[in-house]
Amino acid sequence: MTNYFTRELELNDCTLEIYQELEGDVGCVVWDAAIALAKYIEMEKAQAKYNFQGKAVIELGAGTGIVGLVAAVKGAKVIITDLEQFVPLMQMNVTQNASKLKDNRMQACALKWGDDLENFKDEYDFILMADLIYYNESLIPLVQTMVALSSKRTVILMSYEERSTGNKPQLQKEFFKLAEEYFIIHEVPTEEQDPVYNSDDIHIYEMKLKG
Repeated sequence: MTNYFTRELELNDCTLEIYQELEGDVGCVVWDAAIALAKYIEMEKAQAKYNFQGKAVIELGAGTGIVGLVAAVKGAKVIITDLEQFVPLMQMNVTQNASKLKDNRMQACALKWGDDLENFKDEYDFILMADLIYYNESLIPLVQTMVALSSKRTVILMSYEERSTGNKPQLQKEFFKLAEEYFIIHEVPTEEQDPVYNSDDIHIYEMKLKG
């Protein structure tokens, strides 16, 4: 446990305690875009629009699992997923916050984008994604996974932090070019996001399958 520290996220209903690693890769810490999305989906206006109570939710690239945890607090049945090496951290956070989830089921599972999808064939009401646009080689598998896990009823809620260094702007453009082939994409205006946990360089999108 000496390799971890906790970060608290205050919600309307409770305070989540999130373990993150002192050192590690992108999936080991709580990113600002994840907090922005988590706080957005707990807003009363968002709850009135989406109503997570009893809904089936899967989070991709969950890392610490903070966004999925908020959905579970709001009544959803949640699966948080990431690469195999991040499952212990996700499970640690599920266990740490179990008392706040009431009777809501929550699982932490390994999922490599583009693979292993036969284990995730349920129809999901929501797919959650926070700050996943990092690597060129992951863009096509990510979009393939989004499509494979979506049905006509599925709403994808995604956040990402706009970055201007290196190849990040090109990656962002390429992701949306790929996603627009399959999804209708709507950006959530800043004024509809949490009044405190928002930023001009953090974007939140709603996506639905075309057709």
